[in-house]
Parts: sequence; C-alpha cells; structure tokens
Amino acid sequence: MKLTSKEARELLEQERKNVTNDKWIDHCICVGNSAGIIAKALNQKNYNVDIDKAITLGYIHDIGKYNGESHGHIMRGYNYLKDKGYDEEYCNICLTHSYLNNDIICTAGKLLNPNDNLFLYEFIKNHNYTIEEKIINLCDLMCIYGSKIFTVDKRLINIMIRKGTYSNTQYHIEETYKLKEYFDNLLDYNLYDLFPEIKDNL
Repeated sequence: MKLTSKEARELLEQERKNVTNDKWIDHCICVGNSAGIIAKALNQKNYNVDIDKAITLGYIHDIGKYNGESHGHIMRGYNYLKDKGYDEEYCNICLTHSYLNNDIICTAGKLLNPNDNLFLYEFIKNHNYTIEEKIINLCDLMCIYGSKIFTVDKRLINIMIRKGTYSNTQYHIEETYKLKEYFDNLLDYNLYDLFPEIKDNL
C-alpha cells in the first residue's frame, strides 16, 4: 500500500494524541519539510527525485517512537508500518535513517552488536539506498528535536552532548560531512542556501 505525505502527517497527528512528549513528532515534521525543499531543488537541477515521497519518508522515519521510547524505535517503526500494510519502500526508512554508508557501525551513538539483530545488519549492508533515503539521512542530521533546522556541525555536537562519544563517532562525523558534500555537488551550491533560517540558529 502506498503512503502520501498527507497520510503520513495524519499518522503523526494521531500519535501526537497518545504521547506525553511530542518533540519527536515536530522533529519528524522538520525532517520531512526540509527533505521536500532539498528534493524540489534537486528536481530543478533535473535529478529524478520524488518530492512527496521524500517528505513522506521524513515524516515517518521516527514513527517507532510512538510509545515514547527511543530505544528500539528502528525495528518498532518498521513493524508498525508493515502491520498497517504499507509497502517496503516506506517501511525501510525506519531502518535506514540512522545508518550511513551501508554500515551499521556508521551511526550516532552506541554501536549495535550485529549478532543482536542479524536482520538489520544484513539489510543495511545490502540495501541500495534511494536518493530520497539519503536525503532523510542528511535531514535527520540537521533537524534537532523540535522544528528548527541547524548546520550538521551543531546537530552533531547536540548528539554528542546527549549520547556521548564512542569508537565510531569520528567515522560517523566524517561520513556525515561526505553526505552533505554529495548533495552540495549535485546542487552545485551549498545546500544551506536553501535554508536561510539556519543563520538564526547558529
């Protein structure tokens, strides 16, 4: 079953009624809206990017936090969407959004032991990330909880303050900068130019 950005937004608002802390919902909205802006800019450069899908994936990437818990939200979100009958192309964002470079080690925060979730490990290693999924990877690393968008520098510092640093932190930071550079090169300009409000959030 297909999912549109309008329907995805409705899912978020349904869940907002059931949570005591809805900052993750505002974060999802920020990620989705930001992804739509980047997707539109890429379309203007003649890249084939599905704008509504990019927005949709941004809205639902953290849907696994519906129970108020961050731990386990990746698999919980994937199963949540599957149980509702949505196609894998939508469910997959719950798995991919936290991992860069097809590497389960390339994540913000504590490392996952591959043996603890072989399905996730194999999926991330073998999945062919779509451009829409890569946009969500980046926007997730630009939107702090709430509705503000930041430079990746400030967002990465925010993550380290909250989660601490680990043996993979430097690797994750390096890959984050490579991901932003990838989109800068596609656009042929600094994608921060798409978000003039960033300067107010420095």
